Amino acid sequence: MTGTDSPTIVLVHGAFADASGFAGLTAELTACGHQVVAPANPLRGLAGDAAAVRAVVSAIEGPVLLVGHSYGGAVITQASAGLDHVLGLVYLAAFGLEVGESCAGVQAPFPPSLLAATVEPTPYDAPGAAGGPDLYIRRDRFRETFCADVPIDTAQAMCGAQRPLAAAAFSENATAAGWKDLPTWYQLARQDHAIPPQAQEFMARRMNATVQEIDGSHAAFIARPVRAAALITTALSQF
Repeated sequence: MTGTDSPTIVLVHGAFADASGFAGLTAELTACGHQVVAPANPLRGLAGDAAAVRAVVSAIEGPVLLVGHSYGGAVITQASAGLDHVLGLVYLAAFGLEVGESCAGVQAPFPPSLLAATVEPTPYDAPGAAGGPDLYIRRDRFRETFCADVPIDTAQAMCGAQRPLAAAAFSENATAAGWKDLPTWYQLARQDHAIPPQAQEFMARRMNATVQEIDGSHAAFIARPVRAAALITTALSQF
């Protein structure tokens, strides 16, 4: 994979979404002259998903800034550990896990989000996962849960295209935490109905992240890509 001395920004999506959600953010970043890669996140299990992203990042020549949204944050946390050319980590309303911690576990001390009531398991086992069902957000509650600040037609398209997360991935513990050795930045979404803002604040503080608060939904980076791009640009300016 090509690369230069200029950092490549790798955007990693989370559950119930795909890389197309980064279209607006990618447009903002490329307009500023940045190189952007947005690989597919398999959403099958934390270890396997991190290995897939790590393979993409390892093939990039030159420095990399990793950006993760939601469950994608857990993936970049694990994938980045020990990679010398990764400069830092940017979390967009995302999971920054500790070793031995899962996405389910880190939220347990906090009031449950709306997602806890609107996610539904499939009646079949998740293909390619360790076991158990896939998880989807109910169609009639998708916009309210995931992206309340995007236009209705955009939310409908996102809902129809949502990619499920294997339930096993949500409870799988992290085995590495790149943020222990890397600088971090965090966009904290105050109107998030998928990851409790209190949990986001806890994770950001634990990572000693530079925090940008936004009065937006779990998908605030879609509704307001300029704000997310500004945070990423700020991170890049430190190198």
